[in-house]
Amino acid sequence: MGISDEDKIGSIKSAVDLAIVGDNISDIAEFTLEKYEFKNDTTLSSEVREEGVAKVKEELWKRVEQLKKRRMQILAEMFTLAEKTLEGVINKGK
Repeated sequence: MGISDEDKIGSIKSAVDLAIVGDNISDIAEFTLEKYEFKNDTTLSSEVREEGVAKVKEELWKRVEQLKKRRMQILAEMFTLAEKTLEGVINKGK
């Protein structure tokens, strides 16, 4: 009884540090508000700023979750390709 493909895929190390992603998301949210204020020569209220930052972060984290799911799909495709490639090598020798 061996390890399943899903277990192996799940054990592959992530190349992404989510703490850094979180910092980047915070920076993007803050920059977006500052850019809006600069372009429109206005100052948003603290309530609008807080809500804006929260909503921007929420949407960006949704995108990160989509990317994580896509990464898992790509890893599954890579395992399938690896198996097919190995089978081709093995069958070539028969």
